[in-house]
Amino acid sequence: MSKRFMSIWFRHLLTDWHVRRQPGLQDMPFVLTTPVHGRMIITSASPAAEAQGIRTSMSLADAKAIVSSLQAFDDEPERGTQLLKALGEWCIRYTPVVGIDLPDGLILDVSGCTHLWGGERPYLKELITKLRAIGYDVRGAMADTIGTAWAVSRYGKITPIINNGEQADAIMRLPPAALRLEEDVLARLQKLGLYQIGSFMNMPGSVLRRRFGQQLLIRLGQALGYETEAIEPLHPIPPYEERLPCLEPIRTATGIEIALKVLLEQLCLRLQKEGKGLRTAILKGYRVDNRMVQTEIGTSRASHQPEHLFRLFELKIPTIEPALGIELFTLEASKVEDVASLQEALWIGNPGLKAPAVSELLDRLAGKIGEDSIRRYLPAEHYWPERSIKQATSLEEKPATVWRTDKPRPVQLLSKPEAIEVTAPIPDYPPMLFRYKGKLHEIRKADGPERIEREWWLDMDGGEHRDYYTVEDTEGQRYWLFRSGHYSGNQSQWFIHGFFA
Repeated sequence: MSKRFMSIWFRHLLTDWHVRRQPGLQDMPFVLTTPVHGRMIITSASPAAEAQGIRTSMSLADAKAIVSSLQAFDDEPERGTQLLKALGEWCIRYTPVVGIDLPDGLILDVSGCTHLWGGERPYLKELITKLRAIGYDVRGAMADTIGTAWAVSRYGKITPIINNGEQADAIMRLPPAALRLEEDVLARLQKLGLYQIGSFMNMPGSVLRRRFGQQLLIRLGQALGYETEAIEPLHPIPPYEERLPCLEPIRTATGIEIALKVLLEQLCLRLQKEGKGLRTAILKGYRVDNRMVQTEIGTSRASHQPEHLFRLFELKIPTIEPALGIELFTLEASKVEDVASLQEALWIGNPGLKAPAVSELLDRLAGKIGEDSIRRYLPAEHYWPERSIKQATSLEEKPATVWRTDKPRPVQLLSKPEAIEVTAPIPDYPPMLFRYKGKLHEIRKADGPERIEREWWLDMDGGEHRDYYTVEDTEGQRYWLFRSGHYSGNQSQWFIHGFFA
């Protein structure tokens, strides 16, 4: 497929923006100015001002001598770049590759996109029509090269669409300024009577280089396709993204579901061929009111199963507001991982976390109650009970050690032990009574002590330790208590650390 580029020229970018903000300026002559060496110089002029002879680079004083009612506004240096960036992001609905062409244009790589709108002419017509509808005076052209598209959009007078391989015929009658040359080069060409590109296009390269420098050869080569010219896109293209433009704006949940299924089939087929699966995916909808809506899903294990992924998105469809309608859908796999090919067994006795059904169930639960509500814990190599577990990052993470099962452990462990008041007869005996949160518990049964010490490298002078007791009160409730350090009469510190079932 040959490359195709489109150049969009905003003839009055900044003044059009002012008119959009203040509609009363529509037919009034006004300019934007900036101070240069103590004088106010015009940087942009409205169409009404240009019609009365006002031009850029003219001083404001000279302009007002021509048009006494001329209004002037301060030019903001970064306004043009901000506007082009916003307009470029709006154009992403037509192609994922959009670049800014300062000071007043955009460059679009439309390769492989135009057929979705019925061809190049309907594509260009719709884009230009919509930009004009929101208040911008624009011209556009399409060609095999950026240079030719740029030249025709600004200086062409016949057709805005240049067929494949016809760059030379398209630019030969245009002025040298259509090649984006510097002012001194243009002045030398003018002095020699070279008023059209065709008058020097076929001259030997050595002659052109000697008289006009290397820049002319580069620009001429870029326009004709001999030199490559790349676009710096506003947003790098996601490696895994599918696009679906709509013939008619989509306003219903059923329409969104149909579009989502089509995108998932395309994306999952590509992922499956490459042995990959997505962990996170973003569905974006570009609405006719120039707004974008999106929703996102995540999976606990890389997946390329469209049915499972659709069920996850299905929970989020009610949150998508189509408003007047969505005209373009994109599906982006923002995080992708390799998918391990699992050998299928005739029967599975205990599949555990490796079973696809488990990960799919967890994904659906996460979509309903939130991903942060589901946690998996692994044993950690620490003696202190509150530090002996850690949260797993995924279903694939392996434990560094085994769970300790030789001693009873509470079902609910407090993240931080809480102090309690205890009555104990002698040092090595379990407590008879303890008070927790204002309630007095009388202990009927007890087991212990179990001494747990910290790692020796954390306490070089003997090591801190705890003596744990499993106790049961007269109501049948069981608790995990401990005394911190050695018994020392009234100075002993007791804590509650967990609750048994």
